[in-house]
Amino acid sequence: MKLKQYTLRAAVVLAALAIALVSVKAQFFRGRRSRSLDQIPYEHKAEQEQMEKSLNPEFREDTFTFARLIFTEADANRDFGGFRTWDDDSPHADLNAIYRLYLVTSLKVRPGLNFINITTKELANNPFVYLAASGRVVFTDDQVADLRNYLLNGGFLMADDFWGDVQWEHFHEQLKRIFPEREPVEIGLEHRIFHTVYDFKKEPQIPSVGSFQSYGESYDPGWPYGEKGHEPHYYAIYDDKQRMIALICHNNHYGDGWEHEGDDTRYFDRFSEPMGYPMLLNILVYTMSH
Repeated sequence: MKLKQYTLRAAVVLAALAIALVSVKAQFFRGRRSRSLDQIPYEHKAEQEQMEKSLNPEFREDTFTFARLIFTEADANRDFGGFRTWDDDSPHADLNAIYRLYLVTSLKVRPGLNFINITTKELANNPFVYLAASGRVVFTDDQVADLRNYLLNGGFLMADDFWGDVQWEHFHEQLKRIFPEREPVEIGLEHRIFHTVYDFKKEPQIPSVGSFQSYGESYDPGWPYGEKGHEPHYYAIYDDKQRMIALICHNNHYGDGWEHEGDDTRYFDRFSEPMGYPMLLNILVYTMSH
């Protein structure tokens, strides 16, 4: 569905100023593996072409790139995310997210899709990487080593799109393979990341659009919830200097908030506009400025 021309109601000017201050840092990293625009779905072509025209050709490679990680699939077990995998919600989530960044900030954003393998060479080109279907990910030994090296040398991971205790336990096991000596730290609303640009009064939670349309809830009821309950949980991993190197968004589905922004006005008004895009901006500003 073609992007609807909504305007974010929050402090657009503030977002532009904040991201302008950190855009130079983003330019130290170069994303190079975007799919050519002639392969972009037709409903996104006009927006992506608009983004392309705004770039200075001499500095096209020196722009912020939204990079999505490709990972090995686990067994097709519902407890680990059903049949969702690394490309869940793509291409629409990725294309909508970068177009919104282009519209409401001064950050230079690379158009197109950027799916990268978990290798030192490809990770090094991106300061920010996004992981979908986190409750189903299985890293190879090489990927474990490469992710560890990347995160301890300035990279940042946003993990998203998983629900319930079983999926959390599975993802936690994968994290401990990367950082056996580090434990994810749960962060609450008092953390600065919830207030960097947009000021959240409660921890954002975005359900899958289908669950919201079926049940009207802010979480996905179909998963098994135990000790952690169905409330949103945010976990950070820190390096030795207490720099956040990963943000884990458990009991959340940001990808759907970006993908389905134009499918259901109720969903957009309740989740995409006030949570999905503002929290993405908060994350980017926080991580690039700390």
